[in-house]
Amino acid sequence: MPLIKGLGFIGLGVMGGRMCRNLAKRAGVPVMGFDIDPAKAQALADDGVTRATSIAELVDTSDLVFMCLPGAPQVRAVCFADDGLIHHARRGQTVVDMTTATVGVDREAAGALAQKGVDFADAPVARGVPSAEDGTLAITVGADEQVFSRIEPYLRCMGTEISHCGEIGTGQVLKLMNNMLVFQTVSALAEAMAIATRAGVDRTKVFDILARGSADSFVMRRHGACMTKNDYPDDWFPITYSLKDMSYALALAESVNVDAKTAKVAAERLEQAAANGWGHLYSPAIYKLFEQQ
Repeated sequence: MPLIKGLGFIGLGVMGGRMCRNLAKRAGVPVMGFDIDPAKAQALADDGVTRATSIAELVDTSDLVFMCLPGAPQVRAVCFADDGLIHHARRGQTVVDMTTATVGVDREAAGALAQKGVDFADAPVARGVPSAEDGTLAITVGADEQVFSRIEPYLRCMGTEISHCGEIGTGQVLKLMNNMLVFQTVSALAEAMAIATRAGVDRTKVFDILARGSADSFVMRRHGACMTKNDYPDDWFPITYSLKDMSYALALAESVNVDAKTAKVAAERLEQAAANGWGHLYSPAIYKLFEQQ
């Protein structure tokens, strides 16, 4: 098993910055970070993260490289650009994509890296910003057994639920299904809140009481709380990103010949919310659609 002497992290946004911070605090190995916005990397200096001035510099000093990017186009750009990750990668390194991307782009990147003797895993994350902050993310991993064993200790610096799903790409499959179910549930919660309040139940009681019964869920407690308080943060996971993930999930459904009707309804509501100018808000903001009616 290759000795890990240095870690690299590409993409230091809302999720990646928090994940990189936890990695630097807990991994016991030097961490270098890179973002197209140098200020995001510089902001982690006090947490022990060294700022890389380029992907080339980061790859040159890292045995294990993590990525957490907005989506599949950014993964493709970072990996396949003329001066990108694949160009600079060397035999014996491992690359872990923690982006919620597509199965196709990760398998394509994995194939290109394998030709250079570089291992790959897809390891997208779930549970959102609060869990990225405190290191309690759920992480679904697609990789062979040896690669999973190599990267698991470092994933545990960022998450508490680490699941090996199977071969490369399967981590993305289950992350997309996770998010698809989340957004379907958020859509159903908005319906339930609208029906209950119009039928005379106080808004502050709806999900507090429902959560005591068999309808309880993580999504109800976190996303329902936003509807109860009429508070939809603009610095968590915005509706625009939710739509991106739903588009990936629906494309996957179509590729395996599944007509995901309930997912399509949830996607339509997210699209309506974005069209109303709420695309920057957390997905429970779709409840505002019912308030307008």
